Amino acid sequence: MLHSDPPILQFYLYGEPHRAVDEGFLHVESLDDRSRPSEWRIQPHAHAELTHLLFLTEGGGALIAEGKPSALAAPVLILVPARTVHGFDFTPESRGWVVTVASGYLLELGLRHPDLAVPQLGVVALDAAARAPIEAAFERLMRELAWAAPGHRAASEALLVELLVAWLRAAGPRAPHQPPGRQAALVARLREHIEQRFRLREPVAAHAAALGVSVSTLRAACAAVAGQSPNAMLDERALLEARRALLYSTLKVAEIAYGLGFADPAYFARFFTRHAGMPPSDYRRLRQ
Repeated sequence: MLHSDPPILQFYLYGEPHRAVDEGFLHVESLDDRSRPSEWRIQPHAHAELTHLLFLTEGGGALIAEGKPSALAAPVLILVPARTVHGFDFTPESRGWVVTVASGYLLELGLRHPDLAVPQLGVVALDAAARAPIEAAFERLMRELAWAAPGHRAASEALLVELLVAWLRAAGPRAPHQPPGRQAALVARLREHIEQRFRLREPVAAHAAALGVSVSTLRAACAAVAGQSPNAMLDERALLEARRALLYSTLKVAEIAYGLGFADPAYFARFFTRHAGMPPSDYRRLRQ
């Protein structure tokens, strides 16, 4: 039996039913607002189109992202990209801020400001000198989003950019930015197409046709930009979802296999073992 619904909880904001995200969505709230009612524990979940930037000013706890824990101790910045399965276990009375922004809005900002590439999942400890201006920016952003004074949308965007710059600088130096070329744009389109259809286990030729390019063109772009083949990218996405299902659901291994487009659960088990280094049943047992 095919299971088309993902086993991971999908929310708009945490605890709210999933719905379409406005492309300009920007929201900020205190950590207390959503964490205290759940007794400081946020269960593993994901947001299809929303990215979080959290700033913990007091307290600590742990982030669990894609099954891997990271200790948190204030002051610390945490960035959680869209589609990342994540949860938190905060110490009681922790304090801080959470900015949530539509991924499409981040993409638009990246096109206008190429050095603001959308960051990856990360936890960055801050020193005392960095804390004050970042905390002030979060507070100002909350004020701007709470009223309708002239120019408040522009001011809110400016503060969001300020916070993204603070994240990038706190995270450390990066390689010099290279403007995206045709191959990078093609790989980005492929990643989005894979995200929409990875459960179908379609061949690379089907993805190439959907993107309007030849298989050889797609392979060359993936090798140049991602350093891997299209097949490897497809397998990587299926493996990520398999790990999520094993960690966060009670689905049987065969059900996970069918849900990911594998016609034969035995073949899925061999696929998983080859990539993860152990059978799926062992992976689940050792991480629970």
